[in-house]
Amino acid sequence: MFSYSDVFLSLFLYRYLRLVVNVLAFCRLRPVPLAENPKLTSQDVTVVIPSLEGDGPELWDSIRSILATKPFEVILVTIDAHLERAKLMVKSMATPKIRVLSVAHPNKRRQMVRAIPEVRTDITIFADDDVTWPAKLLPWMLAPLENEAYGGVGTNQRLRRADGPTFRQRVWGYLGALYLERRNFDCAACMYMDGGLPCLSGRTVAYRTKILSDDAFIYGFTHEEWLGQYQLNADDDNFITRWLVSHGQKIWFQYHKEAEVQTTLEDNPRFLKQCLRWKQPWSTYAVHLTTLSHWALLWDCLLVYCCFESTKCWSPRSSALALAALLSWMFISKFIKLVGHYIRYPVDFLLLPVSILFGYLHGLIKVYAMFTLNVTAWGSREGADANDAYRMIRVSQTEREQAAEHRAVEIYTQ
Repeated sequence: MFSYSDVFLSLFLYRYLRLVVNVLAFCRLRPVPLAENPKLTSQDVTVVIPSLEGDGPELWDSIRSILATKPFEVILVTIDAHLERAKLMVKSMATPKIRVLSVAHPNKRRQMVRAIPEVRTDITIFADDDVTWPAKLLPWMLAPLENEAYGGVGTNQRLRRADGPTFRQRVWGYLGALYLERRNFDCAACMYMDGGLPCLSGRTVAYRTKILSDDAFIYGFTHEEWLGQYQLNADDDNFITRWLVSHGQKIWFQYHKEAEVQTTLEDNPRFLKQCLRWKQPWSTYAVHLTTLSHWALLWDCLLVYCCFESTKCWSPRSSALALAALLSWMFISKFIKLVGHYIRYPVDFLLLPVSILFGYLHGLIKVYAMFTLNVTAWGSREGADANDAYRMIRVSQTEREQAAEHRAVEIYTQ
């Protein structure tokens, strides 16, 4: 029979071992430096921007920041219904570096596949239509790709803070900023430990074009199945990350100020819907396994209870000190990943209790997400779900047999 001390020690190590290791790993990760004589330049890059609206101030600002980095070309892919307005926007920008394409339905995978055959450069970068690039982004993204072993490079991300937000908007924006801060931290730590990642985020990510244009990739990307019954057309960046790893391509997370893109997140309750949508050895433990078992409120309550029970035989003063030490450690663990954010925005430290409460709420979001895995709705973007059924299409028996044959051929030719 295990004692309360044994249970406490086991829970504490499981809960906090990864935090201690990740803090050390995060501090040790260094970006791939710029090559003295790089083989790749901005003229080897085509930027593909899948966009629903095909117009608007955010997209306009994104394209301007991207063009400032001097890529070879920008390909904007919208939907047929918005093609003309996208062309009008591009015409008003008066540059020959932008082409506009379209697909019938709003679906990011199909929009990406529409652009891939049009790319004429060695490197393809996919970018969301609400990102802002720093001026020196491309050299830093291309630096890891100087090594032929690397097939994909991701960027770190920060929230673009709103101008003159209301208090509610500030709170929701704060939670969004911390989400990105945690993600940067976890990606950097896992990259140092074993080269693994949750995924290369599609907000801004670079790939070798020859990987994307391979027929086997295109087929797999457009015929991924869910539960053996549905063709899945959501979750593009996770698929590509899995493809790279399973096909022997290294990936890299370029954690550097010049490889930091700014993006927007919902600054209202629709942020919760984004949280739902978002749902290598160390990486498996530090990211995926703990995603399923990391219920903050439950763990914290268990730790406090076991600490109390295991120290009951101590003197009252010693027992109180042990409990105070545990609570102090738990408090520090709530913000240690977020120190960088609080250094940049010290006033946000006043909102730390909001972050802690949301961390407890997030466990409930995970439970809800677990029981709604078949829901592919965007949920937080107007017009994005008009053709939601297209994201998960029921696959016929004939199509399943054809997919199985295609996978067998791919395995045989590898």
